[in-house]
Amino acid sequence: MSKSKVYFTRELTGAAMIKMYEAMQIELKGNIAIKVHSGEVGNQNFIRPDFMKPIVDQVGGTIVECNTAYDGKRNTTKDHLETIRLHGWTGIADVDILDAEGDMELKVEGGQRIDKNYVGAHLEKYDSMLVLSHFKGHPMGGFGGALKNISIGLASSRGKAYIHGAGDVDAMWTADHDLFLESMADASKSVVDYFKGKMAFINVMKNMSVDCDCCAVAEDPAMGDIGILSSLDPVALDQACLDMVYASQDAGKSHLIERIESRNGVHTVEAAAAIGVGSREYELVEI
Repeated sequence: MSKSKVYFTRELTGAAMIKMYEAMQIELKGNIAIKVHSGEVGNQNFIRPDFMKPIVDQVGGTIVECNTAYDGKRNTTKDHLETIRLHGWTGIADVDILDAEGDMELKVEGGQRIDKNYVGAHLEKYDSMLVLSHFKGHPMGGFGGALKNISIGLASSRGKAYIHGAGDVDAMWTADHDLFLESMADASKSVVDYFKGKMAFINVMKNMSVDCDCCAVAEDPAMGDIGILSSLDPVALDQACLDMVYASQDAGKSHLIERIESRNGVHTVEAAAAIGVGSREYELVEI
């Protein structure tokens, strides 16, 4: 079995985003969803719309997001749309809050912890998806990348609680931690299966705080930027990003590594690989 290809450039520009999309040699067709992280109000690290605009224009899709399951400025459609406007996303493309009208159920085939996943109901409008992820740390997942962006990121408010609770919305903040990570992997499989290969993934390794873009008060990054990576395999892509953090000569990487390891972050990648979402084995192609 051939290894998944992961493409890499050290160039951190909007033009490089297009280059990394073209390297995958896929043409997303039909009604294209472009998944981003809109950024919590107050967060200083999320990737700005002007950086994403060239690739959004190139693909010609709709920016999609889902509401959160915790207090903040993105937990209702009204507040989330206000945040999206505040952060400038509506200035570069149409935006769709996928769970503005509720959610729909995706079946998880061969999952480890959950057998269904609740995603925004509007997902059914889209034929293909480009996943633009900001690789950085995360207070619960250890890190956030492509897998988190298509699991928690595409889950409805209820779906987020369901994944966090490993199938029990009432256990959102109390479920066993590794079961939560495995549930994220399960949820990612349901989305990958749903699109049947009509997905492409780009991770931006920039502004790599230990905290997620969902944090209104986030730490400043302790390590420097690395570049942009892309792949048709979200498992290989996240694994490559993790490997680049560990291989970095930047002393500040210890902060991010501590966050990843203290939350057993690699387990999401392990679990996703175990159920066939993708492969941790990859060939890195520098562009």
